[in-house]
Amino acid sequence: MKTNSRPHANTHCRTDEHALHRRLFLKGLTGGALASATSFTGLFQNPVFAAETKRAQKHCILLWLCGAPSQFETWDPKPGRPSSGPFASIPTKIPGVHVSSLMPKCASIADKLNIVRSMKTTQSEHSQAINLLQRGNPERAGFTRPTLGSSLSQAMGQLDSAIPSFIFLDPIPGGNEFEGFKAGNWAGWLGAEHSPVRLGGDYTHFLNTGEDEIPQHDRESRETLRRFLTSKYERDRKSTVARSQNAAFERLKGLSASADLFDVNKLDPKDRGRYGPGSFAQHALMSRHLVEKGAPFVMVANGMNWDNHVFNHEIHQMLVPELDRVLFHLINDLEERGLLDSTLVVAMGEFGRSPWLNNARGRDHYPNAWSMMMTGCGLKRGVVTGATDVDGVNVIEKPYNEQNLFATIFTALGIDPYAEYDLPGMPTFHRVENKAEPIRDLLA
Repeated sequence: MKTNSRPHANTHCRTDEHALHRRLFLKGLTGGALASATSFTGLFQNPVFAAETKRAQKHCILLWLCGAPSQFETWDPKPGRPSSGPFASIPTKIPGVHVSSLMPKCASIADKLNIVRSMKTTQSEHSQAINLLQRGNPERAGFTRPTLGSSLSQAMGQLDSAIPSFIFLDPIPGGNEFEGFKAGNWAGWLGAEHSPVRLGGDYTHFLNTGEDEIPQHDRESRETLRRFLTSKYERDRKSTVARSQNAAFERLKGLSASADLFDVNKLDPKDRGRYGPGSFAQHALMSRHLVEKGAPFVMVANGMNWDNHVFNHEIHQMLVPELDRVLFHLINDLEERGLLDSTLVVAMGEFGRSPWLNNARGRDHYPNAWSMMMTGCGLKRGVVTGATDVDGVNVIEKPYNEQNLFATIFTALGIDPYAEYDLPGMPTFHRVENKAEPIRDLLA
């Protein structure tokens, strides 16, 4: 990323800080500075550097509700109206604000949450909507933008860390046809080193690579040869693709050293019981654990469970209580551990559900007016912004789109939302285009 910031000398620092240039350090942690990890060799043994790292580090957890939940059965109920379902609305800790009766736990901590009730986007089919809400800007023919996770991987990835900068916890790790990313390019022009490490299924099967069947010396010889050939190709061809792939190999090498971090069976059984037995709940607990260990960005998906074209009310009656329980424990746990002030938590799908029911008693896709939740790092707490009309058909107050959302996320995390990508030979692109405003009501 381009940046105009320059480090300045501090002539009044304490004696034990002379070994560390504080502003240069902070420049390396923010704004996507592309410092080589090898150029900082030994710094993580410096206690001052380690302390600054802990203070400056920020995180983001995205709970991706793939398929799109109904706003009427979650954040924006319309009791007594034709668009309402059979569920009541209940008061929350925010005076005058109600949520669905399916969310009593979130109602009890609403003063810690922020609810956006006026999302208004343009795509009504899953793949296109997922691309829009994951990449934050409309497509531009011939160019693939990075997803949110890849952008944050570049901007917040920690120096010399064995933990991947972008972790995707998915119950269907091979992808499915609706997710939009089964064979997609997550990182776009940022390169393979900012693609996700995608885990799921039995939570640890990705570590079973068969390496134990290969002698250590043989593995080392193979790695040396691979590094030599890749480096030669990179030099001879000046290939950014080869450099990107080499960086991805280096990142994956560190996973074996931190394998236990990804084994849900090693987590506290009491915590596992509190979150619940489903893969979404267990992955949400894992996201908390990974953030505690330093992961910058963790995305937790739930498959296509929310795509309720049939029996919407019955299916939401099963799904919403799990989401309610997960959000309650995740946010309280982060707060109790002193991590909520440095961790942004976002819960959303790719659009909302229609105010009317179809012939199968389901709600169809509806991008015109929908809701989401976000809280934590860089945000106020207990804010409800935007509004829909009496039946939830249209946004009547403060419409926000994907660009406003991404500008809010970047700003909350201390990242310049309008920074220009450094892409030699390509047109100009920014993290957020058109200088779209963040959701000011939410920013602290």
